[in-house]
Amino acid sequence: MSTDSVEAEAAADMCCASCGTAQVDDIKLKKCDACDLVHYCSDNCKQLHRSEHEHPCKERAAELRDEILFRQPESTHLGDCPICFLPLRTDHAKSMMIVCCSKIICDGCVYADKRHRHRENLQQTCPFCRHPIRKIDEEANKKLMKRAAANDLVAMRQIGLKHYGEDDYVRAFEYWSKAAQLGDIDAHYELSLLYTQGQGVEKDDKMQMYHSEEAAIGGDPRSRIILAHCEWKNKRFDRAVKHLIIAANLGHYTATRALKLCYAEGHVSKEVFAAALRAHQAAVDATKSPQREKAAAADCY
Repeated sequence: MSTDSVEAEAAADMCCASCGTAQVDDIKLKKCDACDLVHYCSDNCKQLHRSEHEHPCKERAAELRDEILFRQPESTHLGDCPICFLPLRTDHAKSMMIVCCSKIICDGCVYADKRHRHRENLQQTCPFCRHPIRKIDEEANKKLMKRAAANDLVAMRQIGLKHYGEDDYVRAFEYWSKAAQLGDIDAHYELSLLYTQGQGVEKDDKMQMYHSEEAAIGGDPRSRIILAHCEWKNKRFDRAVKHLIIAANLGHYTATRALKLCYAEGHVSKEVFAAALRAHQAAVDATKSPQREKAAAADCY
């Protein structure tokens, strides 16, 4: 592209897409919020240009959304165990939420703490903050409510789970909605399930997809499986495969099994499948430790 063409394109970008007014010191143009493709000098010009811009705007907005959606997260939303600093496993059964400090502790550190207390004949305390463990449900609930009132995301999520277990889906929806608004990835995942089942809220496929995508973007591999299933039903196999590869790279076992089926049906090349398996194994190996292996053998929960 010539220098003149670049300069002409840059000049066009700094003009109102509706009336052609150029940006000068006393006139500031605003980008289209959805696509960032065009500028407008006023809300009136934006409205007048809407019919002409609507289609390319939606296309570009979808492209931008996909760029974010199919970006490989560096790790899962779970993060690391705050004690051993190793990545938490994608299997939620391999970790424990401690009420006193709202920390998620891996099974290896829980096991090591139990062994230490048994050897030294110590009272039961939190493996992280060493606060005495609340054995009375009422005290634990008060602690959770206090932390939830301070916008603790883990506490809000746990209270939502408690209400869900009691079939109080409306209250579960309320807590998870607030947690999701504050950025909790697990809450987005739980909300997607509520919208799918119509529990505590009317069934809504669009909202289900929205919360699944938000959870997936945040690093939740379970939501990738849900999205892959939805794309597969719609015969958009390339998008389904992308979700499965991302989930496999994060260490999710179910994704590797699904990719194996995709490979058998010719939707994934041998090279891509092999690369996904290697990345999956690397992610799994990163979560291993001698303590966690001992915990698994002892079934510490």
